[in-house]
Amino acid sequence: EDSIRAVPPQHKEGALALGATHWQAIHHVLLPSASRGIITAVILGTGRAIGETMAMVMVIGNSPIFPTNIFAPARTLTGNIAVEIASATGIHESALFTTGLVLFILVMLINSIGFITYRRRA
Repeated sequence: EDSIRAVPPQHKEGALALGATHWQAIHHVLLPSASRGIITAVILGTGRAIGETMAMVMVIGNSPIFPTNIFAPARTLTGNIAVEIASATGIHESALFTTGLVLFILVMLINSIGFITYRRRA
């Protein structure tokens, strides 16, 4: 929303003055001008969604069994760490820390892609 509001209103008004319809002005002027901020918001939102733990544990069903279909209960990686870390020892604890490392790398990768995308469109 902020990136769309940041586009100067003169851009849309100019497109309308040149005969573009409202939707053409949005599609060809407003969205391309705001695309950098929109893409960045989507990427950062994805990174945040990966990091959400307790909400997903409660909503998704918290089942440690691999789901057989899209509606079956499951457990996210962050939820698995949160639920099992208190009772983990030995190799199980190492596996949970490795899961945390994988999540850290994944979030860093997503944020790096967002940063690169932001810089290229600047």
